Amino acid sequence: MTFLSFSNKLEQFGLFPLTARDVSILQINVGRKCNLACKHCHLKAGPSRTEIMPREVLESCLTVARDPAITIIDITGGAPEMNPDLEWFISEVATLGKRLIVRSNLVILLDDAYTKFIEIYSRNKVEIVGSLPDLHQERNDRQRGAGVFAHEIRALRLLNEHGYGQSTSGLILDLVHNPVGAFLPGSQKALEHEYKNKLQTDYGIQFNNLYCLTNNPTGRYVDYLKSTDNYEEYMEALVNAFNPCAANEVMCRSTISVGWDGTLYDCDFNQALELSINHGTPNTIVHFNALELCNREIVIADHCYACTAGAGSSCQGALSV
Repeated sequence: MTFLSFSNKLEQFGLFPLTARDVSILQINVGRKCNLACKHCHLKAGPSRTEIMPREVLESCLTVARDPAITIIDITGGAPEMNPDLEWFISEVATLGKRLIVRSNLVILLDDAYTKFIEIYSRNKVEIVGSLPDLHQERNDRQRGAGVFAHEIRALRLLNEHGYGQSTSGLILDLVHNPVGAFLPGSQKALEHEYKNKLQTDYGIQFNNLYCLTNNPTGRYVDYLKSTDNYEEYMEALVNAFNPCAANEVMCRSTISVGWDGTLYDCDFNQALELSINHGTPNTIVHFNALELCNREIVIADHCYACTAGAGSSCQGALSV
């Protein structure tokens, strides 16, 4: 398959080079270790991974998080709960009075060693973004592993019991949908309506918002695409669905992604490909320079088509309507 490179596509619409607007979101990947090994995981996280962000790197992240320009601290993994310093880090970040997000696979909250995090999250007003790729058990389990859907439902009920997802509690519970297979997501608004109806009717579960994420052709997901001979067709679908409005709003324009070892990236997907920030800008958390990062050129490649297809895709869901 031959298609126009992402950089040339941006040039067509006067969007190249793609540059940062600000740094308001600090996304911190605290480790690749996870209790699951999902087929769509762009970082190939799993039980056998050993990369865990050490305390000294977390301390550097905390120093950077104090910058008034940063308004959102977004913690991800792997399973963030498997970092032994996460409880300490959350308690420190919570004192900054900023929006604090943790991205959880939900299932880990049922493990005796990690169920304490429900209370930790609640006490510190952490927003939970939980992964529930599909509403149907068979499709969900095909992506995440046998029996996972039932565990996710149990975890969501437990979170609801602690006030998460309730309209008057102030405890935010958002969910993430990823298409199962080589497909682009449908309408976020329509899928949120479907998720809310089915989860409430069938399981008595409530949540706040649904985010639709397009599967990025990196990591374990690109392996799946190639092994099933779907890679070229999927890339063609992404390219054909390119949306310049979404391209103008991509998350990397306001986000810095911190790898487990302190390396800085423009986004979590570049982190998966080890494409660190460059163009002369310091690329480690220890050498974080807000002024230079706010004016940096963003590192792009053809996997970026995933964030600009259709309504666009980001860690906060769709980018345009």
